[in-house]
Amino acid sequence: MALTGASDASGEEESGSGGKPFLLRALQIALVVSLYWVTSISMVFLNKYLLDSPSLKLDTPIFVTFYQCLVTTLLCKGLSTLSTCCPGTVDFPSLRLDLRVARSVLPLSVVFIGMITFNNLCLKYVGVAFYNVGRSLTTVFNVLLSYLLLKQTTSFYALLTCGIIIGGFWLGVDQEGAEGTLSLTGTIFGVLASLCVSLNAIYTKKVLPAVDGSIWRLTFYNNVNACALFLPLLLLLGEVQVLRNFAQLGSAHFWGMMTLGGLFGFAIGYVTGLQIKFTSPLTHNVSGTAKACAQTVLAVLYYEETKSFLWWTSNMMVLGGSSAYTWVRGWEMKKVQEDPSPKEDEKSAVGV
Repeated sequence: MALTGASDASGEEESGSGGKPFLLRALQIALVVSLYWVTSISMVFLNKYLLDSPSLKLDTPIFVTFYQCLVTTLLCKGLSTLSTCCPGTVDFPSLRLDLRVARSVLPLSVVFIGMITFNNLCLKYVGVAFYNVGRSLTTVFNVLLSYLLLKQTTSFYALLTCGIIIGGFWLGVDQEGAEGTLSLTGTIFGVLASLCVSLNAIYTKKVLPAVDGSIWRLTFYNNVNACALFLPLLLLLGEVQVLRNFAQLGSAHFWGMMTLGGLFGFAIGYVTGLQIKFTSPLTHNVSGTAKACAQTVLAVLYYEETKSFLWWTSNMMVLGGSSAYTWVRGWEMKKVQEDPSPKEDEKSAVGV
């Protein structure tokens, strides 16, 4: 069982896929995509239960996030130990806590904490059906921050798709308000989560050399730092006292659901890398968009909600704009690879 991350294994997959029959290849892709969908959708619904269930009545979003980080940390360390003690059982990098590396990763960990915390806070205050629209500005922030921080410009067509996403987000907020289900707090947390997701993607590339380019080492250090930084927050926000008064604190069912949430949090990183490995980053983004659509429909059916035509239109605008942006960026990258650079043309002209 390989758990080395998408980037490490992609080359092996590409080299080995040529000899596989088409039917076997298609079946593998279908299974991996299905695994990604099931894991991602299950994690969202489970987190909604833990954060805002009327039967659970637990108002400790920071503790829920902290516990999920703790489970991920223990799983990473456990798999690393298993890989060292029983070579061949799992393929996982060796992990040893180095305080210098932890300090190097700390700025990214702060962004990582903001990302997972704001994601959970958004989910706490908004419905699962609106969750994707509430966090839909990630692509827009990617474009904006790429220009501000990296000085990278974006094409007109890509900007046009961002305009569609913004329009869908605005219409979705308007329709939630018209139906009386809008949570301004949840929407703000969703925007902040989108910002942190974009920042996390940008700073991850800068921090990766500190962990030898290993996504799993970065995951380990991010979650170790998160656990340490969450502890004072639990005290400052009074969640420790809330936990003391929680009626189901000794319930095996409660801790089982909490642990399952942590397992899903760990698994989503693995299945995401697996989906990219067996398909491509472009196909992964398309699959994610389709998954978001299915998740929205499931949420409306599960919670027996009735939505207006304009509400569904806002979702289609967000999902359509995101898909169009993915397609445009993929097309532009392919065009750059196919077209010779000006410098190469100049060199060939001089050579003649």
